[in-house]
Amino acid sequence: MMNKLVVIKGGGDIATGIAHRLYQSRIKVVITELPQPTVVRRTVAFARAVVDGEAVVEGVTARLAAPAQVPEVLADGCIPVIVDAAAQCVQVFKPQAMVDATMAKCNTGTKLTDAPVVIGVGPGFTAGTDVHAVIETMRGHDLGRVIYQGTAIANTGIPGEIGGYTLERLIRAPQAGVFTACRTIGDIVAAGEIVGHVDTTPVNVAIAGVLRGLIQDGLTVAAGLKIGDVDPRCRREHCFTISDKARAVGGGVLEALLHLGVKI
Repeated sequence: MMNKLVVIKGGGDIATGIAHRLYQSRIKVVITELPQPTVVRRTVAFARAVVDGEAVVEGVTARLAAPAQVPEVLADGCIPVIVDAAAQCVQVFKPQAMVDATMAKCNTGTKLTDAPVVIGVGPGFTAGTDVHAVIETMRGHDLGRVIYQGTAIANTGIPGEIGGYTLERLIRAPQAGVFTACRTIGDIVAAGEIVGHVDTTPVNVAIAGVLRGLIQDGLTVAAGLKIGDVDPRCRREHCFTISDKARAVGGGVLEALLHLGVKI
């Protein structure tokens, strides 16, 4: 059973969209994460299990586990989440595939030899060199496309447009320090409103909308780190369901896995 696993490196909202789609397709999935995840859209991220012990997204449960507990968690019908920043568990589990979905915009160590099938999500990977396939993550015509030779579109540093806004949607740390929230995901906020503090410095939003993402309270952050985002469409329910982007990328990963011979 263990050699039929797919290990997903990362448990953020895009990785969760991938894991959810694979789980629903009856593929056994294990997620690896950092000891202190910096995921923004926590309500739709299995990474939340690292902090809360368990995370449920659209009816699928992920549970924090030690490597030795993985078979038990899988048998319970849940997705195991392991604290393993470098995904070293692939050496033990020897999965049939590994998906790097950390969205780091660069390759942080993923190699073609990590598993029989290796997939990179977003920019930073070259299909045929360090991975077998790359999934396009740029919003637009090619979102979710599977690339078997070459790379995804390079990172522009500008997020996709939603409701007419791009960079204005992002909330960044004004300085280095410890983040403390005073609003929660799902809250409706006005332009200029304070949603938290880094140490004693207020964190303001630039536009009005629904607070769609905010990092975990108490994390130490670097100046300029993305710590939240605002959705100007004000659809609160979107904060608690997998996004169109994550679903498209998840579909691309599923296609690539099946095309490259992964068995269910």
